[in-house]
Amino acid sequence: MTQAYFEPLDETHFRPTVHMGGGWDPAELHFSPIGGLLVHAIEQHLAARGERLLLSRITFDILGRLANDVCEVRVETRRPGRTIELVEATLTIAGRSVVTARAWLLAPTDTSAIEGGNSPSLARPETVPVSTLGTNWPGGYVASLEVRPIGQSSPGHAAVWLSTPLDLIAGLDVSELASFIALVDTANGVAVRENPREWIFPNVDLTVHMQRQPEGRWVGLETNVVFGPTGQGVTHSVLHDVRGALGFANQSLTVRPV
Repeated sequence: MTQAYFEPLDETHFRPTVHMGGGWDPAELHFSPIGGLLVHAIEQHLAARGERLLLSRITFDILGRLANDVCEVRVETRRPGRTIELVEATLTIAGRSVVTARAWLLAPTDTSAIEGGNSPSLARPETVPVSTLGTNWPGGYVASLEVRPIGQSSPGHAAVWLSTPLDLIAGLDVSELASFIALVDTANGVAVRENPREWIFPNVDLTVHMQRQPEGRWVGLETNVVFGPTGQGVTHSVLHDVRGALGFANQSLTVRPV
């Protein structure tokens, strides 16, 4: 069995493996590693042009069903610039665009002298026992995760460390950033507010803002889930690595009974 989420077919086509099965429907693809795949494609696009820019914000819009089939990724620059650039990536399955990602990239500047304002750090992952996300979530993706919950969770509130022994793309060197983003969409499943066998609350997007780039193999999520009265919801997470807090993630939810 391939120990990765995707197998590359060429520079733009990737075959999902059994580890991509989704939490709502194991026959569909989980979005989370797709986010990492698109970040990897954006980084390759920048590298081919000799640019060294840092991801500041990326927004993924999920446009339709993520069928379990070969994925094609295309990247283009929407707003070129030496210090600020906007890049768009599109993922297509069976001829249909199913995910778009728009990323703002900024030139690095030394601001270490004024760094500050972060949330408190989480307990380090090696101090937290291994657990699972419970029996609510089927699919190969959730089964591939190493999960370390921090403290006592409650409906709609949780803190957790996530990692995976799998590569993002078989046989390819992938950055820590792409590997980090590949786990962030898990946030909507770590702080369950209602039983997903009775209510479904998939996200239609994911937006990540970062004040620095991630380091290491661990993704820390401090997550809160809110449901409104009209079928809308929001999952908000503070993002951490082993150095501390580094950004935020938000997901718009469509909430409805099964």
